[in-house]
Amino acid sequence: MNMKRELTLTAAALCALPLFAKIELATPFADGMVLQREMDVPVWGKADAGKKVVVSFADARAETVAAADGSWSVKLPKMAASKESRVLRVAECAAGDKTDAVALKDVLVGEVWMCSGQSNTDCPIWGGSPRYRDGWGAMMLASTDKPFVRLVKTPLVASAEPRYGYKATWMKMTPALLDGFKKGQRMPSAMGYYYALELANALDIPIGLVDSSWGGTNIDAWTPRSGYEGLTGLDAERDWKNVGAKEWTDAMRKGPIGGWIQQPSALWNGMVAAYAPMACRGFIWYQGCHNAGEYARYCNKMHALYNGWAKEFKNPALKLYFVQLAPWGYKDIANIQMAQAQFDQEEPNAGMAVINDVGNLHDIHPNDKRTVAKRLSLHALRRDYGWTSVRDNSPTLKSWKVEGDAFVLSFNDAEGWYVYNPDRSMDIGFEVCGADGAWKPAKIRNLVESKDRQGNLQYQGPVEGKDLVIAADGVKEPVKLRYLHSAPWFGSLYSDACLPLGAFAIEKK
Repeated sequence: MNMKRELTLTAAALCALPLFAKIELATPFADGMVLQREMDVPVWGKADAGKKVVVSFADARAETVAAADGSWSVKLPKMAASKESRVLRVAECAAGDKTDAVALKDVLVGEVWMCSGQSNTDCPIWGGSPRYRDGWGAMMLASTDKPFVRLVKTPLVASAEPRYGYKATWMKMTPALLDGFKKGQRMPSAMGYYYALELANALDIPIGLVDSSWGGTNIDAWTPRSGYEGLTGLDAERDWKNVGAKEWTDAMRKGPIGGWIQQPSALWNGMVAAYAPMACRGFIWYQGCHNAGEYARYCNKMHALYNGWAKEFKNPALKLYFVQLAPWGYKDIANIQMAQAQFDQEEPNAGMAVINDVGNLHDIHPNDKRTVAKRLSLHALRRDYGWTSVRDNSPTLKSWKVEGDAFVLSFNDAEGWYVYNPDRSMDIGFEVCGADGAWKPAKIRNLVESKDRQGNLQYQGPVEGKDLVIAADGVKEPVKLRYLHSAPWFGSLYSDACLPLGAFAIEKK
């Protein structure tokens, strides 16, 4: 190109050049990212006030003018999934002025999900502690090569105000992740890793997953203030005045808000707000241990979490697939499990994975995250991706009656039942009481009996019929029934779709 030609380039031509950039892009936009397919895709950032901003990707182009504060936002139109590595270009253009541009390399289009919660979300696919990593992690990292799956691990930061300006790092799901671990790189969530892998295996399209999680945190810290609108009983959280780390004192502690990082919205501000309103399908969530003592308020707190995320991501169809707590020895676990189940029933865009069979009474961090992610992925496959053959719901009680000395229970999402109790004990988790209020262990009367090699009766095998008939020796007139309300809190009763029954309780009026 000669000098005369270079000097007469039009502004439009300048906008096509990947020059050194002063223009700023928001947190999600970095090399290697995945854009959400089949949705309008917001792209936003900062530029010089009043300057035209042009965003282009593949055959799509959008432009706007930066506002007085420099902020700008456009939407790219809906796109099909693509593994093709392409460039997302953003340019600030003005005739006669210098042009600045950024070019993001290796951008794919597919399905994008967020992943959040406390330590059982944060628990890495592999790490230095044998008690805090996935049991399959090293094998999975070494043997999984899906470079079209991209993962982000958000740094641990709490903030009194929304934090912007930092950059996501999109990692490829390849064996190189294991080398990264050896060099000190923080590993992505095991649950998130397996969830992304399940979707990639099923859909064979790019998957992007952003992991913003932190151990020991409460639900309040992840909830945007906008989520509390219209909900009762959460005034203290909605009106909380956040302070910084230096201003925090122990006198400020209140319930699950035990430290400055646990203040309402502190982690939303520090680790999630910068991603909104990124186009994504939804988020997966595993939290509740820290809030277990306030089970009466937890259902409403989950509504606040979901409502806030849906509003801030500007997506009323945002999905929330979450994990019901696994047993870890907490005596009142059934109460918060039932609060989680209540939210699942009340929010049509939510789906709950029951995992009472994969807990560990000796460790609050069970190392089987693959089962957890598999059950979460069933919701997405059926509800979002058209896999009608998939059955994604654990059974829930539909109706019940008392016949003689037994409860007869009918369920949704169960065409049949089987019992698999690993220790082959007779403890199945049901209890029944009469008018005297004394709880007694109960049996499934229509379980097909089987015996072990020594001829002893064992609780293994199928159940006759679709209903469960539950009775306890010595209780002739049963009044109440409960399931998994006593130690060891483990489930061993499954539907014919291999999904466990969750804790519940009923009472005859």
